[in-house]
Amino acid sequence: MNIRKIIVISLLASLVLASCASVNEAPEGSFTSEPFTQIQDADDGPDLDSEEPASPAESEQAAPTETPIISDIPPRGVQNEFPLTDFTIHSVSYDDILSGGPPRDGIPPIDQPVFVSVSEADEWLRPVEPVIQVEINQEVKAYPIQILTWHEIVNDTIGGVPVVVTFCPLCNTAIAFERTLEGKEMTFGTTGRLRFSNLIMYDRQTETWWQQATGEGIVGELTGNNLTFVPAAMVSWEEFKRAHPDGKVLSRDTGFNRNYGRNPYVGYDDVNRPPFLYQGPQTPGGLPPVARVLALEFDGESVAYPYDLLSEKSVINDRVGGLDVAIFWATGTASALDAGVIAEGQDVGSAVAYDRILDGKLLSFRFDGEKIIDNETDSTWDILGRAVAGPLSGERLREVVSVNHFWFSWAAFKPETRIYQP
Repeated sequence: MNIRKIIVISLLASLVLASCASVNEAPEGSFTSEPFTQIQDADDGPDLDSEEPASPAESEQAAPTETPIISDIPPRGVQNEFPLTDFTIHSVSYDDILSGGPPRDGIPPIDQPVFVSVSEADEWLRPVEPVIQVEINQEVKAYPIQILTWHEIVNDTIGGVPVVVTFCPLCNTAIAFERTLEGKEMTFGTTGRLRFSNLIMYDRQTETWWQQATGEGIVGELTGNNLTFVPAAMVSWEEFKRAHPDGKVLSRDTGFNRNYGRNPYVGYDDVNRPPFLYQGPQTPGGLPPVARVLALEFDGESVAYPYDLLSEKSVINDRVGGLDVAIFWATGTASALDAGVIAEGQDVGSAVAYDRILDGKLLSFRFDGEKIIDNETDSTWDILGRAVAGPLSGERLREVVSVNHFWFSWAAFKPETRIYQP
């Protein structure tokens, strides 16, 4: 059986089915496409398993260069789909932009999100399921990955701030941005295109295309502008509801009929498999392409913290671009890209980055085998940066912007990244 062909056909089939399904087309609870189970004849199409190791010359050509050749020919059909986009303005090569299968908004964003209480959401969310936590101006919300997997974009307002909460399954990136640029509020949708396997969004006001991984405008009127990142942690539902019993949770009442709770990317995060639809710079060595990392950038320095290492240490004290940071890791969060049911995915844990300065004092942290403790006061801390016991009980660390990535994804955009070593 040709495994890579199975992956390609199955993912495209499931995404196209998802994009075409309407509220009335599928009965509640149905699941019509199980990825990685379809078979293609061995002589049908190119042999995706016959890859030879790249020669030194090929490797050199695959590496990013100082002066890349930028194609001026837009992808076929996009000018009809995006009549407002100025395709003469772009900062990336059009050769790097691929179709992901569905058309514009074929993976439909959520524009009018409905929220429910923690107790209501607890009826359908399992403790280990991953959610995206975003908190602004003392308002905190959870966006379950079981919903974002099928929509990828939620246009919302938190604490009076217009935000867009996004998730790219192919890169495992959960990222939130402010939706306001130069005083103008925008709403976002999915282009149906990918660059380096990463989601390309568009804003409906100018139809500029935006790279989800970097928040940068790459095609159209606002090319070169950058959206403002908002801290967004991917943690378990158990951790969220314990910390925020009065929080708000994105409802399954989205206006669309989807198999929420199911994973259309079964087995995608197998570290031994290549990333899907990846066509980009050769991934630097040091980590497998689909290795999980928590990525952090500050003042020009980029650092990736491998999950394998985090699972051994549970806490890391570091300095990035002059910022003293602590990386907390905890067990208890399921992979959204492993099993057919998200809640049954392998435990990959969760990681969040924090500023180590609290009330003007620098803290350092250790793991005693059971809990995270600061060395200065022996207070105990949880994965959400809260002191839950000891002299600092009730205090909270400031979360800094950090993003879960697969290594290939982060390295494609930040090849100069330092991989953390103890």
